[in-house]
Amino acid sequence: MNTPRVNIAVYPGTFDPITNGHMDLIARGARMFEKVIIAVAASPGKRPTLDLEARMSLAKDVCASFSNVEVVGFSSLLTTFMREQGATIILRGLRGASDFEYELQLANMNRAQNPELESVFLTPGVENSYISSTIVREIAKLGGDISPLVPSQVAEALRKHYTT
Repeated sequence: MNTPRVNIAVYPGTFDPITNGHMDLIARGARMFEKVIIAVAASPGKRPTLDLEARMSLAKDVCASFSNVEVVGFSSLLTTFMREQGATIILRGLRGASDFEYELQLANMNRAQNPELESVFLTPGVENSYISSTIVREIAKLGGDISPLVPSQVAEALRKHYTT
């Protein structure tokens, strides 16, 4: 007799920083899947503004209200991480057509490495469709107001980061 498989989705990214767009996808993913793992990538090649521990801490803080969401850091191949977590679903966001080609390429490469993996794409709500971590960092660095774009804890962390 087959035991039922737990429906685990992994939402990978650098989350530098986590934005309201990310939160939109996390909330919807938490309704769709039994468990969602926010996989915070170390990504030293991207030279993130916030270190891995800070990004994980912020993600844990802003996701605390979701009982089925866990935050885990990783520095391996995503397919290796997925196998370690017992997950077969990759959750990704698409803000626009420009994201699609890149995400399709990643989905096909991940599936080539592990044919059991499936990618699920969600689009953010219209109010979050223009938000990216890159834009948020640039506005914060120049002293602009990012409070409409990120959870309050993130806005405070970036304000401190750029004023010290």
